[in-house]
Amino acid sequence: MSAIDHCTARVVDADRVASVVSRMPTEADLADTADVFGLLADPGRLRLLLALLQGELCVCDLAVVAQLSESAASHALRLLRAHRVVAVRRAGRMAYYRLDDAHVRLLLDLALAHTEHTEAVHPEREAP
Repeated sequence: MSAIDHCTARVVDADRVASVVSRMPTEADLADTADVFGLLADPGRLRLLLALLQGELCVCDLAVVAQLSESAASHALRLLRAHRVVAVRRAGRMAYYRLDDAHVRLLLDLALAHTEHTEAVHPEREAP
Protein backbone atom coordinates (compact mmCIF):
# COMPACT_ATOMS: atom_id res chain seq x y z
CA MET A 1 0.00 0.00 0.00
CA SER A 2 1.48 3.42 -0.97
CA ALA A 3 1.48 6.72 0.89
CA ILE A 4 -1.09 7.96 -1.61
CA ASP A 5 -3.56 5.31 -0.41
CA HIS A 6 -3.35 6.76 3.11
CA CYS A 7 -3.73 10.40 2.16
CA THR A 8 -6.69 12.22 3.66
CA ALA A 9 -6.52 14.95 0.99
CA ARG A 10 -8.31 14.62 -2.31
CA VAL A 11 -6.09 13.44 -5.18
CA VAL A 12 -7.10 14.97 -8.51
CA ASP A 13 -4.41 13.47 -10.78
CA ALA A 14 -3.29 10.18 -9.22
CA ASP A 15 -0.81 9.36 -12.02
CA ARG A 16 0.87 12.74 -11.72
CA VAL A 17 1.00 12.49 -7.93
CA ALA A 18 2.52 9.00 -8.13
CA SER A 19 5.13 10.26 -10.63
CA VAL A 20 6.09 13.17 -8.37
CA VAL A 21 6.26 10.92 -5.30
CA SER A 22 8.48 8.43 -7.14
CA ARG A 23 10.97 11.21 -7.95
CA MET A 24 11.04 12.75 -4.48
CA PRO A 25 14.50 12.64 -2.84
CA THR A 26 15.08 10.42 0.17
CA GLU A 27 14.37 11.80 3.63
CA ALA A 28 18.12 12.00 4.31
CA ASP A 29 18.71 14.00 1.10
CA LEU A 30 15.81 16.31 1.94
CA ALA A 31 17.23 16.90 5.42
CA ASP A 32 20.72 17.61 4.01
CA THR A 33 19.30 20.05 1.46
CA ALA A 34 17.23 21.80 4.12
CA ASP A 35 20.41 22.11 6.22
CA VAL A 36 22.19 23.85 3.34
CA PHE A 37 19.33 26.32 2.94
CA GLY A 38 19.37 26.86 6.70
CA LEU A 39 23.07 27.71 6.51
CA LEU A 40 22.33 30.24 3.79
CA ALA A 41 19.59 31.82 5.91
CA ASP A 42 22.10 33.51 8.23
CA PRO A 43 23.22 36.96 6.94
CA GLY A 44 26.77 36.56 8.31
CA ARG A 45 27.29 33.18 6.65
CA LEU A 46 25.72 34.50 3.47
CA ARG A 47 28.16 37.44 3.44
CA LEU A 48 31.04 34.96 3.80
CA LEU A 49 29.78 32.95 0.84
CA LEU A 50 29.16 36.00 -1.32
CA ALA A 51 32.72 37.16 -0.60
CA LEU A 52 33.98 33.78 -1.75
CA LEU A 53 32.25 34.25 -5.11
CA GLN A 54 35.23 36.54 -5.82
CA GLY A 55 37.72 33.77 -5.01
CA GLU A 56 39.71 32.32 -2.14
CA LEU A 57 40.22 34.43 1.00
CA CYS A 58 41.84 33.89 4.38
CA VAL A 59 39.77 33.83 7.56
CA CYS A 60 41.03 37.27 8.64
CA ASP A 61 39.92 38.92 5.41
CA LEU A 62 36.64 37.03 5.38
CA ALA A 63 35.88 38.21 8.92
CA VAL A 64 36.33 41.84 7.86
CA VAL A 65 34.21 41.46 4.72
CA ALA A 66 31.43 39.63 6.59
CA GLN A 67 31.52 42.09 9.52
CA LEU A 68 32.20 39.26 11.96
CA SER A 69 34.85 38.61 14.58
CA GLU A 70 37.54 36.15 13.51
CA SER A 71 36.12 33.67 16.02
CA ALA A 72 32.57 34.01 14.63
CA ALA A 73 33.85 33.76 11.05
CA SER A 74 35.86 30.64 11.89
CA HIS A 75 32.85 29.03 13.54
CA ALA A 76 30.61 29.84 10.56
CA LEU A 77 33.22 28.52 8.14
CA ARG A 78 33.50 25.27 10.12
CA LEU A 79 29.74 24.79 9.76
CA LEU A 80 29.87 25.56 6.05
CA ARG A 81 32.80 23.19 5.60
CA ALA A 82 31.00 20.39 7.47
CA HIS A 83 28.17 20.66 4.94
CA ARG A 84 30.58 20.73 1.98
CA VAL A 85 29.65 24.31 1.06
CA VAL A 86 33.23 25.60 1.43
CA ALA A 87 36.66 23.98 1.27
CA VAL A 88 39.83 24.99 3.10
CA ARG A 89 43.49 25.15 2.15
CA ARG A 90 46.10 25.57 4.86
CA ALA A 91 49.37 27.43 4.37
CA GLY A 92 51.30 27.36 7.61
CA ARG A 93 49.08 28.90 10.28
CA MET A 94 46.77 30.52 7.75
CA ALA A 95 43.52 28.99 6.49
CA TYR A 96 42.19 29.99 3.08
CA TYR A 97 38.61 29.24 2.15
CA ARG A 98 36.89 28.86 -1.21
CA LEU A 99 33.49 27.70 -2.41
CA ASP A 100 33.52 23.91 -2.49
CA ASP A 101 32.28 23.48 -6.05
CA ALA A 102 30.39 24.98 -8.96
CA HIS A 103 27.04 23.88 -7.49
CA VAL A 104 27.48 26.25 -4.55
CA ARG A 105 28.37 29.10 -6.92
CA LEU A 106 25.29 28.32 -9.02
CA LEU A 107 23.06 28.22 -5.94
CA LEU A 108 24.32 31.65 -4.81
CA ASP A 109 24.13 33.14 -8.31
CA LEU A 110 20.54 31.92 -8.72
CA ALA A 111 19.50 33.20 -5.30
CA LEU A 112 20.98 36.63 -6.04
CA ALA A 113 19.36 36.75 -9.48
CA HIS A 114 16.03 35.83 -7.94
CA THR A 115 16.15 38.58 -5.32
CA GLU A 116 17.35 41.15 -7.86
CA HIS A 117 14.48 40.41 -10.24
CA THR A 118 11.62 40.10 -7.78
CA GLU A 119 10.12 42.31 -5.14
CA ALA A 120 9.49 40.24 -2.05
CA VAL A 121 6.71 40.93 0.40
CA HIS A 122 7.92 40.45 3.96
CA PRO A 123 4.94 40.40 6.34
CA GLU A 124 7.24 39.00 9.05
CA ARG A 125 9.39 42.16 8.86
CA GLU A 126 6.56 44.68 9.09
CA ALA A 127 6.34 46.65 12.32
CA PRO A 128 3.17 46.12 14.37
